[in-house]
Amino acid sequence: MSDVSLKEQLIGAMKAAMRAKESVRLGVIRLVNAAIKQREVDERIELNDEQVLEVLTKMVKQRKESISQYEAAGRQDLADIEHAEIAIIQVFLPEALSDDAVAAILDEVLAETGASSMKDMGKVMGALKPRLQGRADMGPLSSLIKKRLSA
Repeated sequence: MSDVSLKEQLIGAMKAAMRAKESVRLGVIRLVNAAIKQREVDERIELNDEQVLEVLTKMVKQRKESISQYEAAGRQDLADIEHAEIAIIQVFLPEALSDDAVAAILDEVLAETGASSMKDMGKVMGALKPRLQGRADMGPLSSLIKKRLSA
């Protein structure tokens, strides 16, 4: 990628959305920036790109959960808004990895950590998270790891 940090990219995108009068995009980017700033204030730190990815990933996950609840309640209009917000947030996430690529990384981590049983689950997740943050859904991955470790 470029030398520009993710936070700088978000600020640039916010300014561009203001100039283009893209109110929906602007609103979502402001929400993202507010979530980043909130975490920085709460933890008294300056977030790096990896930590910003965590915030973005969490925001996408929250919206996916909202979508399932809205669709269950028959509120497709609200689900559509959440879908649009996810699309805007995902612009700032790295490209998602294919299932094969995720499996290959999992194989590498299992070999590196020497994980062989469910007791090693935390060690495997700890090693995988930085490599896959924002590039793979950790939920299904967790069940794949359990399957591999219990085999």
